[in-house]
Amino acid sequence: MLWVTIPSIASDFKNPYNAPYDGERFQNLEPFPNKSFFTLLEWKLFKNEAKNWPNWVEIEEGDKPVKRSKKGEIIYSVINHATVLIQVDGVNILTDPMWSERASPVSFMGPKRVHRPGLAFEALPPIDLVIISHNHYDHLDIPTLQRLSKVHKPLILVGLKNGDLLRQEGIGNFKEVDWYQTEILQKLKVTFLPNQHWSARSLWDKFETLWGGFIIESQRGQIYFAGDTGYGDKFIEEIKSRYKNIVLSFLPIGSYAPRWFMKASHMNPPESIKAHIQLKSKRSVGIHFGTFQLTDEGRDEPVEYLKKELSKTPGVDFQVPEFGKTYKLPR
Repeated sequence: MLWVTIPSIASDFKNPYNAPYDGERFQNLEPFPNKSFFTLLEWKLFKNEAKNWPNWVEIEEGDKPVKRSKKGEIIYSVINHATVLIQVDGVNILTDPMWSERASPVSFMGPKRVHRPGLAFEALPPIDLVIISHNHYDHLDIPTLQRLSKVHKPLILVGLKNGDLLRQEGIGNFKEVDWYQTEILQKLKVTFLPNQHWSARSLWDKFETLWGGFIIESQRGQIYFAGDTGYGDKFIEEIKSRYKNIVLSFLPIGSYAPRWFMKASHMNPPESIKAHIQLKSKRSVGIHFGTFQLTDEGRDEPVEYLKKELSKTPGVDFQVPEFGKTYKLPR
């Protein structure tokens, strides 16, 4: 995709992308108002009802992955937060890889992990592809991407305008993708799709780079990685209309409280179940919980809330994974 010069007259600007773009910022299919720094202060200083999280939770190290999956086989492991190892048709994929201690621009402060990754970095099989949903620090982790680039040299797919950051950090072999843009790796088709979120690495660059989720089309069926997203009827219906055989979805269930602040960009468990049903996903797996305290709910609340809601909807295959445990999608 070529860089275009932004005209001085806004009305003359012609968007070269599939994603809504005004020449400076991207937007959602269902736009929501940008929350100001003062709204953030209001939450943190006056309306903060954050539950206490443990300083550390000991978890067992997960199963050692197979080197490669067989054709028609889908194996997956939720390592932590939104980091998932997906092994499908002999290709190894990592989503939003995060092995750092903090989800922060600095190493000495900011949200700190409360458990180790479910799989040690050194235990990873050869990684062929990394998909990045957006540029928030808990999803686009520069130290982890630098390690992956050095050791595994995967192709990295990122949304539009994220390339400059990777280039500045010495990370190569990446490709910027637009919504609905498809890349082919071996026989897999990987497509970047809309979700309901936003981007920023500071207070001054909100919405300047593109965010989204991914569909992986395999021999077995379609795998959906939602990334980090709020519930949006329009983008979910868009995905539903294009993909009729979603056999596995990774949907966020945490970072949803308080709702007045988080609703537009983070699903809560009832909304995650609603998305699962709407997409007709054969199985969904919860992600984006239990690793970093980013919002007000307690560490165990997303899982408890999800299980409570699932008890009202029997027959829904929505899994709460153990971090690092290997699962194989049943036939």
